[in-house]
Amino acid sequence: MLVLATAFWALSFPTMKAIGQMQQQIIPEASSWFSASLCMTYRFGIAGLVMLVWCAPTIRRLTVSELWEGVGLAAFASGGLVFQMDGLAYTSASTSAFLTQCYCLIIPIWVAVRERRWPSPVVVLSCFLVVVGVGVLSRVDLREFKIGRGELETLIASVIFTAQILWLQRPCFARNNVRHFTMIMFVMIAVFCLPVALATARRASDLMSAYSTAETGVSLGILVIFSTLGGYMLMNRWQPLVSATQAGLIYCVEPVFASVAALFMPGWFSRLAGIEYPNERIGISLIVGGGLITIANVLIQVRGAAKSGS
Repeated sequence: MLVLATAFWALSFPTMKAIGQMQQQIIPEASSWFSASLCMTYRFGIAGLVMLVWCAPTIRRLTVSELWEGVGLAAFASGGLVFQMDGLAYTSASTSAFLTQCYCLIIPIWVAVRERRWPSPVVVLSCFLVVVGVGVLSRVDLREFKIGRGELETLIASVIFTAQILWLQRPCFARNNVRHFTMIMFVMIAVFCLPVALATARRASDLMSAYSTAETGVSLGILVIFSTLGGYMLMNRWQPLVSATQAGLIYCVEPVFASVAALFMPGWFSRLAGIEYPNERIGISLIVGGGLITIANVLIQVRGAAKSGS
């Protein structure tokens, strides 16, 4: 289920890039902070309304724990996504994909410090394979790598995503209703991002004109249905059943699915909206990088199954 969640999230990479090109034609003077925060406001606001309708029969049983879990997830998710999306405007997509996966290293380090023990050899090997695999998949050239605004913002996003994963793992939330705290999460992300969109808008009319075309509406719908409702419902439901380290490594499959989506979705968006967004091609980096990430996940899952059996 978590692998399926990463597949849904992966659709957001070409979709967001396409939306960015569409909005450049509509409001070319808009800042990257405005575009990122407004997309988050609409994306999660609409998803929150859908969840509110779904939860209507049981909303009176909403607990303080569910409210607290949802607010915490919203704070971490909104901060991480806004930094990640704004950082994409100042660095390459490949570098962003590589740095975002740093949480697969941060989580085992955090767990080791908290529990005062070294990670197992299998975890260390899996982390190494993921780092190399994502680097190959993203075509990161270490000779040209530098820490600028985009890279720094992406690293900040990765740290915040680490906190989000660990927050969802807290034992005190184990009995919470997943629909309730997911609804709170979506609504609060929209609430957190709306002030940023308002503060960075050049004109009040930009809030509506940014998504005034059928093409931007269809693209936003993909984000809402698949990357938000689908991806986060799966994450919130199934992640607590695995360890934080396992979850972090599984989520590193996302760049593999993103690379696959980039093989056909850009051309579809180009025909839909009349933009120049060419499809990518299958290369050795996808095969080698994706293979290494898959091996790492198989190793960590086999280790987890062996521990459960013993």
